[in-house]
Amino acid sequence: MQKAPEPKKRANLRDVAKAAGVSVATVSRVLNDPTVVKKDTLEKVQTAIAELKFVPSAAARAINSGRTRFVGALVPTLDNAIFARFLAALERKLSDHQLSLIVATTEARLDIEAEKAKSLVDIGAEGLIITGATHSPAFHDLIERTMLPTIITSFFDPENPLPTIGYDNATAAQLALQHLADLGHRDIAVVHGPVHDNDRTRERLAGLKALSFAGRIATFETEISHQGGADVAKQIGKLCRRPDAILCLSDVVALGVLLGLQAQNIVVPDQISMVGIDDLPTSAVTVPPLTSVHLPVSQMGERAADALAYWITTQQEPKPEKLGARLIVRDSTKEV
Repeated sequence: MQKAPEPKKRANLRDVAKAAGVSVATVSRVLNDPTVVKKDTLEKVQTAIAELKFVPSAAARAINSGRTRFVGALVPTLDNAIFARFLAALERKLSDHQLSLIVATTEARLDIEAEKAKSLVDIGAEGLIITGATHSPAFHDLIERTMLPTIITSFFDPENPLPTIGYDNATAAQLALQHLADLGHRDIAVVHGPVHDNDRTRERLAGLKALSFAGRIATFETEISHQGGADVAKQIGKLCRRPDAILCLSDVVALGVLLGLQAQNIVVPDQISMVGIDDLPTSAVTVPPLTSVHLPVSQMGERAADALAYWITTQQEPKPEKLGARLIVRDSTKEV
């Protein structure tokens, strides 16, 4: 019986050093800081690496350099396109700083967020990026004990103990309501996601209350999903007195409302105007295209990456940064 061939052994640092005729320390310098190595030595080591198909061990490099070069991002869900856009921009910009990204979802639960943050810290995360203002005592205790660089996104508060990079959620909601008011709408349904443990929703609702509006507002709470929006559309369709406009505090919900109204042959905007908040890519291609408040989530991802990389590199906490929201007027609203 023919003997099976022995599996090839993966080349290590010593193998490279032997092949190049240099010390292990020199190979390490080539991998970590090639600028300090002489050109001829550098070329010999790089040739040996190529011939041996050597792949540096991330764990070994972390031990030698004291750095893991990865950060963690905690988001409520990956089902919402707004978080996908944010994470795509975040990862793209982090790579410019030679940092990798590990993403964890929290299901919008503070206890899960604290647990997953601890797991990221345990495996060597050099920093964290989190969402929203509300976090558990366990999470705050973890950050205080470890002094880990941590950036908060999706809202702006210059007084927060941790630097925030985001937008004013109250202003975003006010832009939407003011647009409807300017068109003459006075009977408005506001559809929003769960208020519990979601400070962004609470801020948007507070912004609506703070705006001087000479009309009637009725609120409908539902889950942040297309189905949640469709369920509210059924409720609105059955009302004896329908509102003349609907303001959704999330485009995900708005799309569900729009489809739910169309299923009942309620025409937008001829019979009812609609505005959303987020300006998701799908909002521009719905029928009719949805008027929405644009939130700069891609820009937020880039700025958060730059700020966290700066903090990790310089050990200096970055300043909070406010990003602007703007109204994008499309065909789902109409003057009355």
